[in-house]
Amino acid sequence: MESRKKQIQLRQKAQFEQKLKDRLAFLAGKGIEAAKVDKDPIARGIKADLKAVNNRLRLLDANDKRTEALAKAKADKAAAALKAKEGGETEKKPEKPKKAEQPKEKKEKPKAEKKPAPPKAPEGDKGEPGA
Repeated sequence: MESRKKQIQLRQKAQFEQKLKDRLAFLAGKGIEAAKVDKDPIARGIKADLKAVNNRLRLLDANDKRTEALAKAKADKAAAALKAKEGGETEKKPEKPKKAEQPKEKKEKPKAEKKPAPPKAPEGDKGEPGA
């Protein structure tokens, strides 16, 4: 899947390079100075697209390198474990010295006593005078 993404990015890069080349040729044909060519909004947009594609390609390459390094480390670890297993030795990590094994005493807080709710007024009696 990664190679497919890389291929797509490479195609986009080629397209943007061609567009930029065509735009610069168009501007040169019009006789526009180099200082104004740098300020051309269309050319600047194409350059920004090229920069973004190059950044994505760089990230894809970095991801591929990291994946290869992790795969190599995993294979080395598996080979070391196999070698240790064949030798009859099992690798044990040194255990950390445990602190004094005393059960921790929990501090129990006394629960607050609930006060009974005040009696509710009857629903028919809403405090209307004369009723």
